[in-house]
Amino acid sequence: MARPALEVADIFRDHGPAWRQANAGHVSLEQLKVMSAIESCRTAVLGGHVLRCEKCTHTVIAYNSCRNRHCPKCQGAAAKEWLAQREAELLPVPYFHVVFTLPARIADIAYQNKAVVYDLLFKASSETMLTIAADPKHLGARIGILSVLHTWGSALTHHPHVHMIVPGGGFSLDGKSWVACRPSFFLPVRVLSRLFRRLFLQKLVIAHAAGELQFFGKHALLKEARAFAAYLAPLRNSEWVVYSKRPFGGPEQVLRYLARYTHRVAISNRRLITCHDKAVTFKWKDYRVEGPERYKAMTLATHEFIRRFLMHVLPAGFHRIRYYGLLASGQRAENIARARELLALPLLPIEAIKAASTEANEPQTSEHPCPCCGGRMIIIETFARDSAWYYRPPAPNLAIRIDTS
Repeated sequence: MARPALEVADIFRDHGPAWRQANAGHVSLEQLKVMSAIESCRTAVLGGHVLRCEKCTHTVIAYNSCRNRHCPKCQGAAAKEWLAQREAELLPVPYFHVVFTLPARIADIAYQNKAVVYDLLFKASSETMLTIAADPKHLGARIGILSVLHTWGSALTHHPHVHMIVPGGGFSLDGKSWVACRPSFFLPVRVLSRLFRRLFLQKLVIAHAAGELQFFGKHALLKEARAFAAYLAPLRNSEWVVYSKRPFGGPEQVLRYLARYTHRVAISNRRLITCHDKAVTFKWKDYRVEGPERYKAMTLATHEFIRRFLMHVLPAGFHRIRYYGLLASGQRAENIARARELLALPLLPIEAIKAASTEANEPQTSEHPCPCCGGRMIIIETFARDSAWYYRPPAPNLAIRIDTS
């Protein structure tokens, strides 16, 4: 795949120093680390390796990736490796996509309390799904959930929400059978929305009482319990957005969908159009419009573009992909094996399922074929950060013409 003409790294390298200077004291250490990683990704700063084709000896220099989870260039390989590990866990049942979104008032609080509020979003949404699914009036089953946090809208605005991928069924409450949902219906969205609203607000109030929330600027008054309660009051009767999409066609579609969502960053390099001294233009999707007109171009001041990108940097150590219920890490392999048994499928050894979740790809060969002949590229030399490589291609074998006249 061809390299995009413009990358986030280019914008950071050209305009990052001025942005850091203008915002000194207001940028977190994690954001500075992300900027540095993206600027250095696949450059000599990080070192690299020399690749040579086994067939035609074509040689290329490949620089190392930063492997930062916010880097647009690194997430494709990370997604591919992660998906290979998930393939053994898929079941031949319908999979549903459910989205839980925080209201704008809560998103404002989350902006100043990312670790706390994002964690509450995970907990409240997963507890909502597990509770309603276990209710005999609805599904009456123990389900499994894969949940992924996204914090952005298409225009890079702050829009925290979780995408859940859920198998369409689960274990009966006694664990003796598989309970399947209806073909095109999983759980009632309105019921999910009401419980999610109640659980999240309960947890948020508890966090406030425990002193876990911080408030700055125009929200500084929310430190007081009475002001905080008044701020939340309109949210107790408003509709919170919970969206359930139609089921996927099969496990292969689930994998393709997961590849799009699990390792996505705030903006991909391929959405960038131009960058000038004062502005960045990029493609975005206006979800309020139907049809081709929803695809538009937006231009932001360069410093504003950098600010919007960095507002989606997650706190250090925060897990943005989480598993719940039957897919919780401790018992996932055993539960998948049990599900296959209840669905009367060929059994996979538990050890094989566990191995698929832990094996790392062999790093000594390149995934990309030789651009000249399609042969296998092998690593013949590695070099460290800020170091030069020693390999020198052999001189061409030229015939010497001797003039005898």
